[in-house]
Amino acid sequence: MAALLCYRFGQPSRLIYRLCPDARPDGRKSFSWTDYLDLIQTAHHLLGGPIALVWDNVNTHLTAGMRRCTADREWLTVIQLPP
Repeated sequence: MAALLCYRFGQPSRLIYRLCPDARPDGRKSFSWTDYLDLIQTAHHLLGGPIALVWDNVNTHLTAGMRRCTADREWLTVIQLPP
């Protein structure tokens, strides 16, 4: 499971999540960086505003593809936790 816990001042918190299917066509048993990106895009659509994302140091969060894609979204601020 991958999840985003979302807070906006004066509103109830929200949990936006995705489950990882057991049988994926590519054989992966975990989320890829594109799966995380889809989740972030969905959150942006549902919340309708800018997002400040606090990342831990999971390897898929640190890939070149993920960094490139998150940098291209002006509505997204990524805060990387220290190792």
